[in-house]
Amino acid sequence: MKQTRYAILTFCFLSFALVLQSNAQPRKMPKIGVATSLDNDSLLKANGFDYIEEGARKLFAPTIPDTTYRRYQARLRGMKLKVTSCNLFLPANIRLTGPEANEDSILSYVNTVMKRARETGVRIVVFGSAGARKLQEGQDSATAMRELIDISRKMAAVAALYGRTIAMENLNKSEDNFINSLSIATSVVKAVNHPNFRLTVDLYHMKREGEQPEDIAAAAPYLVHCHIAEKEGRRAPGTSGEDFRPYFAALKKAGYKGNITIECGWKDMPNECAPALQYLRRQLEESYL
Repeated sequence: MKQTRYAILTFCFLSFALVLQSNAQPRKMPKIGVATSLDNDSLLKANGFDYIEEGARKLFAPTIPDTTYRRYQARLRGMKLKVTSCNLFLPANIRLTGPEANEDSILSYVNTVMKRARETGVRIVVFGSAGARKLQEGQDSATAMRELIDISRKMAAVAALYGRTIAMENLNKSEDNFINSLSIATSVVKAVNHPNFRLTVDLYHMKREGEQPEDIAAAAPYLVHCHIAEKEGRRAPGTSGEDFRPYFAALKKAGYKGNITIECGWKDMPNECAPALQYLRRQLEESYL
């Protein structure tokens, strides 16, 4: 009996200790990378960044000859930082809606991009591509929305073949006259209803459109990626001291576990990148830990 009681007490004590240890562990913060050229690999690695986000059109588009793509592939394998995501998905000459849209051309393009993304380990392709998706003069927005949802569902099916994810990005009205808020982007992703078609929340565009941190809640089930820059001049975080903590707190509340990519205009990246990273990490620590 004594041995039994001792075993029970020991089990309870160890279980309680594990709970305390678990509760004491800091929450995992998002990794931080930069949307930039592969040429900045060594610089960003030396300054503590986690990854690089390159342009899908530059690396994977069907217009890139196979020999050139293979050189990119070899270069990616030898980099110090991984390229885990890509932006700049579709060129403006590939229209997604309206009379110029050609489904076969669209899906052929997407197939090549997703195939090459899988071969190089890129998991997320950000779908901003304002030129491809924005409304042309005279287009009916309701019809265009139905067409966009339909072709997005088909693009998602192609992405699924290769185990990749297309992540629609909210833009602002100065760049896109169609999908120009997080709420609209969320409604599109919800309508597409495909696990390989998800959301990139861009905090710069949210700020430009006056969207509040609370607006992230409705997007929570679909969020897989995040872009960031300061509202003023689309500069690097910390340039004007903008406060991102309310948005980070909203991401934490939403259970966001993806990465955060700085997508901004650098005036002097070698001298600006380390302070930008430190600035973001401080605000993330205050919001996540």
